[in-house]
Amino acid sequence: MALEVQVAKKLPEFTLDVSFTAGDAPLGILGPSGAGKTMLLRCIAGLERPDHGRITLDGRVLLDTERHIHVPARNRRVGMLFQHYALFPHRTVAENIGFALGHLPRQEREHRVAALSARTHLSGLEDRYPRELSGGEQQRAALARALAIEPEALLLDEPLSALDTHLRSQVEAQLQETFSAYRKPALLVTHNIEEAYRLGERLLVLSRGRVAAFGAKEEIFRHPPSLEVARLTGCKNFSRARAISGNIVEALDWGCRLRVSQTVTKLVAHIGIRAHHIDFVESRGAGAAEENVVPCWLVRSSETPFRITLYLRLHRPPNGSGEQQAHVDLQAEVFKEKWERFREHPLPWHVRLSPDSLFVLPE
Repeated sequence: MALEVQVAKKLPEFTLDVSFTAGDAPLGILGPSGAGKTMLLRCIAGLERPDHGRITLDGRVLLDTERHIHVPARNRRVGMLFQHYALFPHRTVAENIGFALGHLPRQEREHRVAALSARTHLSGLEDRYPRELSGGEQQRAALARALAIEPEALLLDEPLSALDTHLRSQVEAQLQETFSAYRKPALLVTHNIEEAYRLGERLLVLSRGRVAAFGAKEEIFRHPPSLEVARLTGCKNFSRARAISGNIVEALDWGCRLRVSQTVTKLVAHIGIRAHHIDFVESRGAGAAEENVVPCWLVRSSETPFRITLYLRLHRPPNGSGEQQAHVDLQAEVFKEKWERFREHPLPWHVRLSPDSLFVLPE
């Protein structure tokens, strides 16, 4: 089963103009706020009408502006999970789940509601009202309602953004369970990079209404096609670059030459590496050079419960003045266990920028 989308719609800030095909693997749609992600879902669901385009789902035409086809939302068999749940406050959980099932015989409707309640871990809560539920329970009720119509595609708009950390992990586990059993087109909109990576098997990166990248998530994260996509997928470390020969690149802002795993062309403009790919190695002593190993000094650090972010200056120590002290060449992320092993080592430390972890970006 496939969902084929080609839509264009003029918005106040830009024109949404997107084409892609989603199969039976969940697709994460990643982008900053205001990139057009929610509008894209609403166009697919039939809640908004594109200016131009065509949408088909398992061969059914849902939209074709040239042929003046616009199937109403209620007839598209598309389930949508809204960011803020959109449950009916005056209806119980069971009534919310079964809202779109009024055409079924009562016994069949009750059976489907009971099955969905069990599937989404809501058994025993069917007679409660939304105000009596936690945020995670409300989100699961909204998911059950979206699944009740047995949709041929599932659209989820920032489903975890309104939840605290504990509830987010619970609902994320529920979504992983749902996707594993669903195996139909499922589109998950988010601006959270890790969420998009964990829940989506493929990734579509959206920027001001245009597709900046589309494909396997591993490939996009390891080899982003542009500086914009690298930034949107969370990379913090970039240097202007120029090709030297073969697979040697000069990182102009980092003051060093580096070997990369791919052959570079004259069109290379930047080189980048993700913070968690930077490795710390033992010093080889003065005068001992090693490929892609650079001396560094710690400028400052910041801490989370499990990781440390280290802000590093390459080649020479900060001189202590305000402007120079603030200058940072690289950000590295390490687990606290590793940090404890080398934090007391004398400076300079040495970082290795692995050829397999570096990526080059075109102009």
